[in-house]
Amino acid sequence: MLHFTPSLDPGVADCRLERLIPSQLDPVPIQPDLERLRRMSAACAAFCPPPWPAPGLCPTPEIHYQSELWFPLAFVRPIFNRFQRAALSCPTPPAAGVFRDALSWAGVASLLPPLLSACTTPARLLQRLVADSEARRNYLFWSGMPKRFYGGAMERYPEQTAVIRRWLERRPAGEQPVRCLDAACGDGAATYGLARLLLEHGVTPGGFRVEGWTVDPLEVWAAAHAACPHDPMRQGAFREWAAPVFAGGAERHLSFRQADLLALPPERQRFELILCNGLLGGPIINQPGEIREVVENLAHLLAPGGVLLAADSFHGGWKQKCPHHEVQALFTSAGLAPFAAGGGVGGLKR
Repeated sequence: MLHFTPSLDPGVADCRLERLIPSQLDPVPIQPDLERLRRMSAACAAFCPPPWPAPGLCPTPEIHYQSELWFPLAFVRPIFNRFQRAALSCPTPPAAGVFRDALSWAGVASLLPPLLSACTTPARLLQRLVADSEARRNYLFWSGMPKRFYGGAMERYPEQTAVIRRWLERRPAGEQPVRCLDAACGDGAATYGLARLLLEHGVTPGGFRVEGWTVDPLEVWAAAHAACPHDPMRQGAFREWAAPVFAGGAERHLSFRQADLLALPPERQRFELILCNGLLGGPIINQPGEIREVVENLAHLLAPGGVLLAADSFHGGWKQKCPHHEVQALFTSAGLAPFAAGGGVGGLKR
């Protein structure tokens, strides 16, 4: 399992990325799949009329239908899943990947990033990914960390932030350290935001410890280095957001790790504040039994008097699949006293 402290040193970032996505990829196991895609692409080029899938194309139902005839996702998707497993030293969770929600190959091709814009068939894309390590890394981040997950404001839950401010104001002065967990931290923006909030409240860097946990190793690396290799504009905004944390050396008191919230870590550390945003009911944790297990595990990680906050405002999460009153009931069954917490739900461990 990956475990990184934050660093903006390019050398450190590159070294860690090499551990995650090795620059050398053995092409031999991928050749059979590539040959199959080449035959499909040749048949499509010979008989399929335009418009052909390409970045920027707005696929109509007819284009989706035509694309499925020539490049059925039931055939193409497993090929790129196998490629992803071969390219990564630490596999990403099954829910990750642009192919998961695509309606057709045309839907995938229409969203390709600039570096891959010429890869208008599955064969061209796979051939480029096998041959070019930069394109391979760009693709893996683009596929696993789509803009719909991370393209908005850095502070996604301002009402929840207000709740945390009030919690800090009520906290007895000098009661340190403040131990915080950003469970399901994603790209780490909220983790840095929490550290910023603690600094603004007057907590010294040595007076807190903030951890960000995510099951996705790509997110662990991106969070630790405030980096988005597939989206330079996002990376610039991300680093500006994280700058106050690095300015005073507070990043030494942050860490990011790969962790599965369905399984408690062996050390069983306790936290005074836990955030769990954008997860319950989302693409990874969406079954009632799994949601209950995550809530129970997070409640177990809370110190007495600690607070658990959960909210969701993107990717159709538990606002649709697990309403507030159901989350509150789960908090109660886990031994927490639920309360309204801005745009989400809060629970106090007595």
